[in-house]
Amino acid sequence: MRLLVLGGTSFVGPAVIEAALARGWEVTCVNRGRHGAPPEGCTVLRGDRTDEAFLRQVGGERYDAAVDTWSGAPYVVRDTARALREAVGHWAYVSTRSVYDDPPAGADESARLVDADPDAEASAYPQDKRGAELAYEREVGAERVVHLRAGLILGPRENIYRLPWWLRRVAGGGPFLAPGPPDLPLQYVDARDLAEFALDCVRDGRHGPVDTVSPPGHTTTRELLRACVEATGSDASPVWVDAPWLLERGIEPWTELPVWIPREHESYAMHSGDTARAYAWGLRCRPVRLTVTDTWAWLQDAAAGRVPEVPRRPGIGLDEGDEAALLAQWRTVAQRGIASPA
Repeated sequence: MRLLVLGGTSFVGPAVIEAALARGWEVTCVNRGRHGAPPEGCTVLRGDRTDEAFLRQVGGERYDAAVDTWSGAPYVVRDTARALREAVGHWAYVSTRSVYDDPPAGADESARLVDADPDAEASAYPQDKRGAELAYEREVGAERVVHLRAGLILGPRENIYRLPWWLRRVAGGGPFLAPGPPDLPLQYVDARDLAEFALDCVRDGRHGPVDTVSPPGHTTTRELLRACVEATGSDASPVWVDAPWLLERGIEPWTELPVWIPREHESYAMHSGDTARAYAWGLRCRPVRLTVTDTWAWLQDAAAGRVPEVPRRPGIGLDEGDEAALLAQWRTVAQRGIASPA
């Protein structure tokens, strides 16, 4: 198989390239070079996909399939698909479950979608991703593109800093704020499992949308944080705090306490989607302890300068002082019997 990867230097892109090379595929990577170099072993075409002349150069070759990770203006995807329509056989677009418009718990690919325009400039993330889906369907045909609607993506090279934040906090040791309840089901996909699934989909000619995450309850908050403690070898111990109590104090799920979205929150559907189609198509998700252990190993390599380090994204994770204040308040509340730990 000859594979074209649009992107390839940040998180999911390198995982796709490494998975394809391991299969013996011939890989060409197109990127601007702003986030480092792609994995060794692929052909690199350095350039800007918004440059029409560059796209013509890329289209001078023929590829069995392409994987695109673009996040931004839909018109860029429109122009890319239009320019490479005859050069690529089958397409996989890494989209997102954020394209659903207020989905209920248990929703699948039939849930209502946000309104979007395939010719639009960049606006909001859900509209950008949905607009890109529409652009691919219009320009190359719906039967030639699969939309991989990922949810939470974790694993080595994570550039949002959700799991890395938890690992670094747990590595610091001592009591730490753990958002309850401990048995809250979580839903995510390891970037490497997403990559393997993307390759399977283009190989098999899959088309249409597929929610590409683990089944609900693949892990829980307790299991995730326990894996963080084990991976780091720290003496950290969770202090379980009730979800309603945290929400009442304005603590933001997903950002201030990454990964966590309680049942009481409007976005809980992110951890409760129906992924029957993905599993019928062959998606398999590794145990959470492997994702956590490998992410910690990557962080250690980054700290030692063996691999590029990904900086912490602003707004992700509780401030140390805020966490300490919340824990002190919670202990007082729990001791008075006003609330009980989860």
